[in-house]
Amino acid sequence: MASPETGVLAARARALAVLRIRSTALAVALLPAAVAVVLLAGRATGHLGAGTGWDLARWITGGLAVVSLLLAALVAVVVARARPALSPSVPISEKSAPDLYRLVRDLADRLEVPAPSAIALTPDCDSWLEDRTHRAHGPPRRSGAPAGGERRVPEAPVLVIGSPFLWWMRVAELRALLAPVVAGTGPSSHPDIAAARRFIRGLDAAVAVAARARRPVRDLPLRFVGRVARLLLRAGREHATIMERAVATAASERAQTVDYGLRIVAQEQVGLAYAGWDRLLTRVALPAWRMGRWPSRLDAGVVSALTELSRRDRLADGFASRLGERPACDLLEEPGAIDRAASLLAARLFHGGPAEPGPDWSPVGWNQYPEEVVDRKWRLEAARLHRVLDNLPATALPAPPPASAAPAQEPASAAPPLSYARTAARTPGDRPAERPSADEPSLGPPADEPSLSLPADEPSLGPPAADRRDEPQPAPAPGPTLARVIDRLAQGESAGDLVAARLGAEVEREEREEAARQAARGTSQQDAALGVAWGDGMAEGGLPLFPLQPPRTGRELLADHVTAMVCCAAVDTAGAAPGLDWLDGPALLVDGARRADLGRPVLSLVDDGDAEPLRGWLTTIGVRPEKPVRLV
Repeated sequence: MASPETGVLAARARALAVLRIRSTALAVALLPAAVAVVLLAGRATGHLGAGTGWDLARWITGGLAVVSLLLAALVAVVVARARPALSPSVPISEKSAPDLYRLVRDLADRLEVPAPSAIALTPDCDSWLEDRTHRAHGPPRRSGAPAGGERRVPEAPVLVIGSPFLWWMRVAELRALLAPVVAGTGPSSHPDIAAARRFIRGLDAAVAVAARARRPVRDLPLRFVGRVARLLLRAGREHATIMERAVATAASERAQTVDYGLRIVAQEQVGLAYAGWDRLLTRVALPAWRMGRWPSRLDAGVVSALTELSRRDRLADGFASRLGERPACDLLEEPGAIDRAASLLAARLFHGGPAEPGPDWSPVGWNQYPEEVVDRKWRLEAARLHRVLDNLPATALPAPPPASAAPAQEPASAAPPLSYARTAARTPGDRPAERPSADEPSLGPPADEPSLSLPADEPSLGPPAADRRDEPQPAPAPGPTLARVIDRLAQGESAGDLVAARLGAEVEREEREEAARQAARGTSQQDAALGVAWGDGMAEGGLPLFPLQPPRTGRELLADHVTAMVCCAAVDTAGAAPGLDWLDGPALLVDGARRADLGRPVLSLVDDGDAEPLRGWLTTIGVRPEKPVRLV
């Protein structure tokens, strides 16, 4: 087994190779000036001739020296002033987490390495050390202090911890997980390794600054700096990669003596936490973010999601039994406030939400999630679907079934589609008195009203008898209905193509409008005011930095919207309720139990135009598709 010192020596050797690249670049920049000095010195001492050729050589080398020195100074200034990119995180002061700081310092003492200078949390399932010694990341200079009177004291890197770890892991598991990370402060304090890292990070920041150059003439110097920085990065890429591997090896070897057996268990928890965090973001948080709401307790939701995963997956069996031990979030003085800040940052990173809460960007608790997110999401999507159906051209609408009798009573599906504006403006008082409100569940037709969902071969759908012509006929059901959607899509396999295309265009238009509103809300200056540093070129290119899902196809959008319409009808007419599944997101609850068998009937309707599986499912649940549903 190699000792930690072996890894440090290997890392130092690669760091020196990186620094030699820097020295070589500096030598190349100074070479014309050195040649010019030699020619001028030779002319002054008489060792070189005074002919016309020598004078021309001195003028050419002198001009090249001036240009080379100016370009070298330009590159040096940009590299020195560019802010290295930082991982967005929530800073944790020692006052807000004294026990966590004490745990990290005790761990550093056991490893015989310097303790990290600070601790920060990030909404990710990872932990690392981050160098924040750049002058742009340090505290501002005290007023009245001379510009060069103080020298920056070298600081240890900042320990960045994934926030899901604090809520899911136990205290002992967190200490074992952080041992190899904290051990990395030892190699990081070596002068050669630290200098090589600063050089690489400066070049990377300079490339980011040059990438933002958009004006062809005024930004030409920045583009030149970008080319030089990329050239130097390519030259030192292999050495820097091997140096970081050697540093990680040295840190791992040093941490072998601290809780080695518990580290294996902690690594298993890392994979489980990552799976639960990914499902929580993509299935639970993303629908809320799209509606302008952000769950304020994401880290607490990880515990519920992973507990549910342990219940379903026998491979994770037994992990939930650890919950009786002390969680690592007890090391924080106010875990709720820190969870709220980390949740807001997660929404900023993965969705591009505003940096601060507002009227259109408000938090939501898990207790209110079913009513304020799930139910509203379904009704918004159902409203969008009906708006698309309303806007279809007349030639694109499916023709009603042929009727062999006089149009004394037209089927409800042949009624002219109501516009989205008129359906949204309806209230229960606008409906006929004998009809129930769309807001109230209706399990069957009223006693004094014939059912609108009779079989197709029922005589009542034919021409009315002569003795019943004078009886008042029931008016068409007001408001949007599920039957209308099913009839439109059940015309054939290609019936949903036009609806899917229009629906995709509508969603794309709304997403563009939302992106424009987000761009107008503010830039990274607001994040800097909140203590979130990004570095040059991180947030200026647009948020989110890490989109969670690829764009959905038109068929996928149509399936989601039909599912939402079915859920709205089930809630309004069959007594169902919106619910939350920690691993799958919005769920339909019937008699208190989740119904997960809706996907296949909906896909049969959307992909094949076959409505029979969905009609059978609706009959089983007791949903009345001819009844209007309430939209947002």
